[in-house]
Amino acid sequence: MNTPAEPGERREHVDVLVVGAGLAGLYAATLLARAGHRVTLVERRRTLTGTVRTTGIFVRRTLEDFDLPEEHLGPPIRRMVLYPPGLRGPVELASARDEYRVGDMGPLYSHAAAAAERAGVVLRFSTRFLGREEGQGDGTRQDVPAYLIEGPGGPERVQARFLLGADGARSRVARTLGLSRNTELLAGAEEVFPEPDPAVEPGFHCVVDPRIAPGYLAWVLRDGEHVHLGTAGYAERFPHGMYGALRSFASQAPGMEGVVRPELVEKRAGPIPVGGVLPRISCAAGLLVGDAAGAVSPLTAGGLDPCLRLSGYAAEALDEALRSGRPEILERYDGSALRARFRKRLLLRRGLEAVRTPAMATAAFAALRTPPGRALARRILFGSGSFPLP
Repeated sequence: MNTPAEPGERREHVDVLVVGAGLAGLYAATLLARAGHRVTLVERRRTLTGTVRTTGIFVRRTLEDFDLPEEHLGPPIRRMVLYPPGLRGPVELASARDEYRVGDMGPLYSHAAAAAERAGVVLRFSTRFLGREEGQGDGTRQDVPAYLIEGPGGPERVQARFLLGADGARSRVARTLGLSRNTELLAGAEEVFPEPDPAVEPGFHCVVDPRIAPGYLAWVLRDGEHVHLGTAGYAERFPHGMYGALRSFASQAPGMEGVVRPELVEKRAGPIPVGGVLPRISCAAGLLVGDAAGAVSPLTAGGLDPCLRLSGYAAEALDEALRSGRPEILERYDGSALRARFRKRLLLRRGLEAVRTPAMATAAFAALRTPPGRALARRILFGSGSFPLP
């Protein structure tokens, strides 16, 4: 790590500067460092165990394909119950396989950060990415661009052959590199509190009601270790604001029988991109991954499986570009090609977005009670698909 210095005094020289220490940034940084590249990762938060913005729900394919630490995963969930407005006549789906597990995200982030450091990644916490140094490369110049960061010691410069943006739905890296930016966002809020009760049958309860989750779902997840209670939707369509909707839902939420909500709970909130993979997620100067790239399912808003798979793909592209000295290789990291594989999910997103009244939700929900509707729900919720890499 460089000694903090005023801009112009010292520069750190790296192969890749990664911005954002979520799972996407940490995973990509680790793969690149293991491949022998010099990687620095900057994260504006002071610690990874504080603010968490994801429910931490891992689907079966992620659990099968990635080496996640067992000790930081909750009990398996095989049962999901879907409710219409009014909560009458729910549709219950059960799987013969373990479909979901909820990660304890603070420890998972710490585990991933430790793996990154062992691989040789330089982690810089309490450090903000400010942008490209004025007058520096635009992705077409042959010299190595310089970027400005600001840590506890003040502003510094980092020269990086490539920049990797893993800095969330409102990515500053995307703006710096002139790449696509998310425009379709849901706002989500969740409360999490412990419920250590091995007698609880793990279950996932979801409510389709535009009064409490306009354009998406409200949910209760209980796995015998924690309770997750949340809602998400289009921010401008919450009748009494997102937190008002969450309070209203908490008073009537299904699946909460016998639950005593403590006075102090962990609160989570943040934007969720649901417009699909963005068209332009790469240039000769760098790439986007995770939420910054729009790598979230437009329908289910699941982002943990896409963030890991896309980060692996990004690391492969950067490794090849670094070894060959040919930045144009990054053009293969094509958001438009990936986006084309999301057509059905984007169409279903449009359908869910159009459900604006309880009457419409009730009418649409009736289709879920038919055999074809149940089959479609099972395919979406218990399917074997994953992020559609080339």
